[in-house]
Amino acid sequence: MFKLSLLCVAAVLFVASQEAQGKMTCKLPQVQIPDDWITMVDPCTKKMKEQVQEELTAAMTYFAMGAHFSKDTVNRPGFAKIFFDSASEERDHAIKIIGYLLMRGGLTKDISQLIRDPQPLSEAWADGLSALKDALKLEAHVTRKIRDIATTCEEPGRDGQDFNDYHLVDWLTGDFLTEQYEGQRDLAGKISNLGKMLEAHGALGEFLFDKKLLTGASI
Repeated sequence: MFKLSLLCVAAVLFVASQEAQGKMTCKLPQVQIPDDWITMVDPCTKKMKEQVQEELTAAMTYFAMGAHFSKDTVNRPGFAKIFFDSASEERDHAIKIIGYLLMRGGLTKDISQLIRDPQPLSEAWADGLSALKDALKLEAHVTRKIRDIATTCEEPGRDGQDFNDYHLVDWLTGDFLTEQYEGQRDLAGKISNLGKMLEAHGALGEFLFDKKLLTGASI
C-alpha cells in the first residue's frame, strides 16, 4: 500500500512537471455538428448581440445612479435602492439574451466580442427628479432598440434576410416589451408625483419621497 501511494505521488508530480514544461497537451478532434438547427439569420443575430451591450450599458448607468445617491453628501437611500434594483434587472436582461443566443446557436464564435467595456452614460445628477427623468429616457431608448430587433426579424426581405423569426419576436414581446412598458409608466408616475411634491414642499418633498421609495410604499 505504501509503495502504491508513492507511485501515485510520483505520477502526479511527473504530470505536473510535464505540464509546467509545456510538454503535455490534450487536444480533442474538432466535432462536426450539423448546423441545420441554427436558423437565426445574421441581421437578427447581430442585433441581439448588440442588445447585450445596450442592457449592460443601462445596468452600469443604474449602478452609477445607485452609487451617486448612496454618497454621504447626497444620502438618498430610497433612490439608491430603486436604481440598484434596476441595475440588477438590466444585468439579468443581458443574461437572458445571451441564454437565448446560446439556445439558438447564435454564440458559437466571437464570444469575446460580446461585451465591450460598458460605461455609464453619466456619473452624477443634480437631484432625484433629474435622475428619474434620465432613467425614463434610458428605458425608452432600450425599448426602441428591442422594437427594432422585432421589426428586423419579423419582416422577410428586410436587410437581405428571408426568414420570419416569429419565435424570437414572440419571446421579445412577451418577456421584454411588457416589462419595458410597465417600467416606463412607473417612472413617469414617479416623476409626476415627485415634481408635485417639490413644488409644494421644496427640498423636503424629495426627502419624503425618498422615504417612500425606501419602504416600498405606493407613490
